Amino acid sequence: MKWDWGAVRDFMPHFWDGLLVTLQALALGSLISFALGLVWTLLMRTPSRWVRWPVGAVTEFVRDTPLLVQLFFLFYVLPEWGLTFSALTTGVFAIGLHYSTYTMQVYRAGIEAVPAGQWEAATALNLPRRRTWTAVILPQAIRRVVPALGNYVISMLKDTPLLMAITVLEMLGQARLFSQQHFQFTEPLTVIGVAFVLVSYLASLLLRALERRLVR
Repeated sequence: MKWDWGAVRDFMPHFWDGLLVTLQALALGSLISFALGLVWTLLMRTPSRWVRWPVGAVTEFVRDTPLLVQLFFLFYVLPEWGLTFSALTTGVFAIGLHYSTYTMQVYRAGIEAVPAGQWEAATALNLPRRRTWTAVILPQAIRRVVPALGNYVISMLKDTPLLMAITVLEMLGQARLFSQQHFQFTEPLTVIGVAFVLVSYLASLLLRALERRLVR
């Protein structure tokens, strides 16, 4: 089989469009998963079981069902209830919600790893509960869990092709559409494969740099 550079050239405009959508989904999905995961963690630490039980049930259900099923549910079922969003918005929220149940466990481990002396010192200083969390506990916990959170960023990147199932033309969606229209499969699929490797590598480098900065 001969490599067709002309097909690569023709595919590149579609590739850049797909890459932009992929990066948007990754960035926004990551923000949602980090923020919502922290909310789940704090709610699970409340003394009220009427809060902990529903949160635990919801997060367990989300974690134990496939992301693809959740995408279909949000995209096709919610409109029947009068909630209609764009395909990209639905995909971003689904990724963020799904991975928030994993980042929740990461945050929990980070909080539990904070030495008990830190809690005792905050109590001895008579710090308000909110101040204890924001100034003492969370900064230390988050610093400890950056590597684990970074691993989930890479996982989210590798799951963005699932958005193609709800008509979002990210990188794989663009490659599939181009291949079907031009009957060229090798070149576009190879390009996006290389792109995923490069984006994953660059993301890992950025996360390592952030980790080193936080450790200082």
